[in-house]
Amino acid sequence: MTELPHPPSFDLTGKRALVTGASSGIGQGCAVALAHAGAHVVCAARGAERLGDTVARMTERGWSARAQVLDQGDLAALDAVLSDEPFDIVVNSAGVARHGPALDTTPEDFDAVMGVNLRSAYFLSAGAARAMQAAGRKGSIMHISSQMGHVGGIDRALYCASKHGLEGMVKAMAIEWGKADIRINTICPTFIRTPLTQSTFDNPERAAWIMDKIKLPRVGEVQDIMGAVLYLASDASAMVTGTSMLIDGGWTAD
Repeated sequence: MTELPHPPSFDLTGKRALVTGASSGIGQGCAVALAHAGAHVVCAARGAERLGDTVARMTERGWSARAQVLDQGDLAALDAVLSDEPFDIVVNSAGVARHGPALDTTPEDFDAVMGVNLRSAYFLSAGAARAMQAAGRKGSIMHISSQMGHVGGIDRALYCASKHGLEGMVKAMAIEWGKADIRINTICPTFIRTPLTQSTFDNPERAAWIMDKIKLPRVGEVQDIMGAVLYLASDASAMVTGTSMLIDGGWTAD
């Protein structure tokens, strides 16, 4: 009799996860997806009030979560969180955007965007992988990147520079950590409807540009990202590393 293959499990019971930028939007959705699947989730963000509200609502559902106030750019504070106890899953959803013409970009703009989108992402990845290796455990690290890590965009030279850099960083780290069974990937959304992006959607010209680029008949929602995070966190993606999951409604298909 033919023996059928066992489908992979999406169950994360017993896993510890860290989600940065977890107080709202995509980061909050990532934290909810992981907690719903059984992981204990440390939700990190700079703002204590919104973070506390998020975790309170999660624990009311019976999920395991706690709040960690964290400025990800403070590398000493970041190292303290990562070295406390190793995580099996790390999701970096913290990000900064300062859009405008390249000719108007100031050094302060450049440093602010690169500091969060690339510098802190680099040391978050390295610290998480170092702790996983020291504990002798495999793990999954993922960064919320962007479709703009693969294409260019209007008034987005600085943002694209940070995200293209992130994509290259992830490929190199995947090569370095693969033998330790530590996977690292990016998730690259199109424009996702969140409180932070609502002003863009409220601009008729920008909204028309977005809908012209997206091939599907709607914009992205946070729920569109949650499945990707769960997939990359689970054994279902055990052979996936050093790559990007584009959730862009066909934006980059051109």
